[in-house]
Amino acid sequence: MARLALALDAATEDRLLPDLVEHGHAVVARLVGWRDVVESLDVLAPDVVLVGAGRGTLSAELLAACDERGIRLVGVAANDSERAHAGALGVHELVEAEAEWAAFETLVSGGVAVPSRLGGPGDGASPKAAVIAVWGAAGAPGRTTVAVNVAAELAAAGHRVALVDADPYGGGIAPVLGLLDETPGFAAACRLAGAGALDRAELERISQRYSSPRASFDVFTGLVGPSRWPELSHERVTSALATMREHVEYLVIDTGFSLERDEELTSDQFAPRRNAATFAALDSADRVIAVGLADPVGLSRLLRGHDELGSLVDAERIDVVVNRVRQSALGIDAHAQVRQTLRRFAGITDAVLLPHDGRAADAAILRARTLRDAAGRAPLRSALRAYVLGSILPAPEPAPRRPLALPLLRRAAAG
Repeated sequence: MARLALALDAATEDRLLPDLVEHGHAVVARLVGWRDVVESLDVLAPDVVLVGAGRGTLSAELLAACDERGIRLVGVAANDSERAHAGALGVHELVEAEAEWAAFETLVSGGVAVPSRLGGPGDGASPKAAVIAVWGAAGAPGRTTVAVNVAAELAAAGHRVALVDADPYGGGIAPVLGLLDETPGFAAACRLAGAGALDRAELERISQRYSSPRASFDVFTGLVGPSRWPELSHERVTSALATMREHVEYLVIDTGFSLERDEELTSDQFAPRRNAATFAALDSADRVIAVGLADPVGLSRLLRGHDELGSLVDAERIDVVVNRVRQSALGIDAHAQVRQTLRRFAGITDAVLLPHDGRAADAAILRARTLRDAAGRAPLRSALRAYVLGSILPAPEPAPRRPLALPLLRRAAAG
């Protein structure tokens, strides 16, 4: 089901509306001009915008606003003049006004990639998505909090993002974001991948959408309980992640904590592996975020786990994030003590330290929203945003410097 915003003439809108509703789509707004559509994008957060291709409803400003937010725009042309106008603006998803709903359904249901400033995910010309696995040692170091808010900041930067809950011990992302978890989306993706039936249409069907102004992203919820872990086999998880990364720009995975090899504990070499999903996620990841808690127990677990993680993942692919740094657990100058401990016992010199911000974390949990939406100016959100912008996203290219027009300056000075 897609959320649609309409800016069509009355006759076309009345003709399409019954079929639109019959196919399970929801109309979030019926607007008049392109300015009304632009002003409503952040408030309504539609998945698709259907607009007439005339100058009153289709403009370069609207096209840029939809591309910036990752919203699909489909033009509806009634004559040659409107088709020429849409072509001049670069609108490639264009449907004739007299066409039946079947022609619209292909686009609305995800048949064509949405253009973006990185070339459009899954179009064959752009690189595959960057895969970020968020791992944490035993306990509750804040792995899910980091995964959710890294995905949110990437989406806020204008990228298409999918968040995956691959924890074989039970998912936590769905309740954190207030999403339904009766049907685990990632387990469904793995089953379809095992049958060779996972495609873009199926991904959109089984995913859930976290809607936020200019920071929406897809979520594949995790297992309801730990008893269903055999559904996440290594082969299925690897295949599902490979398909997902073809349709987004960033894929963020919340993994399990355990790095134990099941075959070392049992003589059955053909039995399912409890931690197979975790190993598959780490194998597929371009970057691994290792999360630890800033207290003596949490740091001890992080150091031991980091050593095990280093045997599976190259050191240059690991970012260490220490959560809840606070003086009450470590004493005076807690930041310096954490850095000294990591440098002395593991040789880690560039860890990211997140402040203890219980008020912001509680506000996010209470509202079932990301930190960006629940506490946008909180220190914890600022630290995570700085990490994403400074370490994960590529540095922006410097703007070319324009040469000074010295003769003109001299003449101006003489005048």
